[in-house]
Order: sequence, then structure tokens, then C-alpha cells
Amino acid sequence: MTTPSPAAPASDRELVLTRLIDAPREKVFKAWTTPELLVQWFTPKPWQTVRAEVDVRPGGASLVVMRGPDGTEFPNRGVYLEVVPNKRLVFTDAFTEAWKPSEKPFMTGVLTFDDEGGKTRYTARVLHWTVADREAHEKMGFHEGWGKATEQLAELIGAPKPTA
Repeated sequence: MTTPSPAAPASDRELVLTRLIDAPREKVFKAWTTPELLVQWFTPKPWQTVRAEVDVRPGGASLVVMRGPDGTEFPNRGVYLEVVPNKRLVFTDAFTEAWKPSEKPFMTGVLTFDDEGGKTRYTARVLHWTVADREAHEKMGFHEGWGKATEQLAELIGAPKPTA
């Protein structure tokens, strides 16, 4: 079996976004793991992230509350499965805290932060429980939304617009 390229999904239940960010991976990782930074970039405008709580360690819980343009709030709870500082972050919504199962698991996110000559090759692989979940996430605007959020992250840390 061949290893998929960073931008290629490994299965029909996966979505992938990869960008080259002109900043060291420590800055990109910090933007993902610091609540005060997360609320500034995480949700593509005109949406807002109004609250972020993170316990960045394996088994640690996270809560990110997004607010839509109509004022409706969407709390997203999850748990970190793997944390390798400045290199890899894996989280899932299959659990809401500790090992308490969620009502409807939807996805697991695998983020990698690879050094490319002082820049960061940021890859977000999102694995879904079913093909239907992946299709729903794609229809919600995964590529556009995660792409815009990544641009906002880069802007926040003082980097130019990321490239594919």
C-alpha cells in the first residue's frame, strides 16, 4: 500500500486540507492550543468563536463555541487523543470529557505541523465515522471554511496568506 500524499484522502471517510504557512511551526501550534488565540481565528468570518477552553494533553477536554451570523451558538466538545508539541495534535468529538461518550460522534481531527525550511506544512486530516458524515462536512463547506480559518490563523501570527 502506498502512503497518501499530504493532500490526498486515505479513504472515502476523510477530508484533507494542507497549506504552507510562512511561520515556524511553534507559532502555528500555539495558535491551535492557546484559547486567547483560538477565539481570534478559528471560525471563518462572519462566524465568531466566542469561547475556547482547552486542556491540551492526551485525555484533556476541549470546548469551542462558535456563533453564527444569526446569533445561534454551536458548542463543540471533544477530547485530545495525542499531543506532540509543535508536531501533531489529534482530537475527537467521540468523547465530550474524560472518556464520556458523545451522543453522536462525527469526526477525529489529525493535525500535523511539519517544518519546511522554517515554514510550516500544516495538514488537517479529518476522519469521519461514516461516508455520510464526510459528505455532510464537505457540504457544510469544509475546504472553504477550514481554508479561510487557516488564512485567519496565518494573519494572526503575522504570516502572509498560506499557499497550497
